[in-house]
Amino acid sequence: MAIRLGDNQYGKAEVRLMRVTRDGDRHTIKDLNVTSQLRGDFDAVHVAGDNTNCLATDTQKNTVYLLARTHRITSIEDFALLLARHFVTGFDYVRGSRQEIEEYGWSRIRTADGPHDHSFVRDGAEVRTTVVTREGDHEWVVSGLRDLVVLKSTGSEFRGFPKTPHTTLPDADDRVLATSLTARWRYTGTDVDWNAGYTAIRATILETFATTYSLALQQTLYTIGRTVLETRPEVAEIRLSAPNKHHFAVDLTPFGEDNPNEVFYAADRPYGLIEATVYRDDAPDAGRAWESVPGFV
Repeated sequence: MAIRLGDNQYGKAEVRLMRVTRDGDRHTIKDLNVTSQLRGDFDAVHVAGDNTNCLATDTQKNTVYLLARTHRITSIEDFALLLARHFVTGFDYVRGSRQEIEEYGWSRIRTADGPHDHSFVRDGAEVRTTVVTREGDHEWVVSGLRDLVVLKSTGSEFRGFPKTPHTTLPDADDRVLATSLTARWRYTGTDVDWNAGYTAIRATILETFATTYSLALQQTLYTIGRTVLETRPEVAEIRLSAPNKHHFAVDLTPFGEDNPNEVFYAADRPYGLIEATVYRDDAPDAGRAWESVPGFV
């Protein structure tokens, strides 16, 4: 029986980076969490403990900070591509690189004189994401968002599902639909206006959620994905994950009071978890784009 080393990668996880760009009195900030991983000729370090080709994870961390100093970070996609290209083209024993970046949003604090030049407030839980993978000369970009919490108080139903001896859920003709949405989309290439694309796709997700009469959360996710692909030709596919944040009407009849779908309690567990992939038939091959991107079908 032969025993061999399989696929592997290593790097520095969750390098926290705050980059302040000072354009005179007016500053901009980028608040990032960077995970850098390398793939390549690393058999010797695993099998024999030979570190000759083992670029230290500390070196990767320092590279994140140094490239942030020498380059203006306009988008997380551009910065991830910069890091991936640095490692793959700079070291002959590195054949591939995976750069994952989360961006935490900050908005300028509004004062009596308008948006402040250098004071900010955190935008909440929502996080912008990207995973850039480079293998040799091939590059893939998967961008997205997570923790986008949305709710509609009507315009949603769920009925007509199979009733079995284990079913207790009644049909709902008018229900609260809420979720904390995670979406990741794969671009067809790297010649993209990343910030404009992100803003437009996020807006499409929100508008489609708001305006789609939902017969099921599954239908809502597919409609979101289809609309993104119809309006954004640079997107090859989109994957969506949506935990159903259930809101149940409180029974007030023991207290002699009705409840015309106005008072609810929010249950955080257990919850339905709905996931879907929507893609183009003519999309370019995904290659290694989705490797090490957990949580999606």
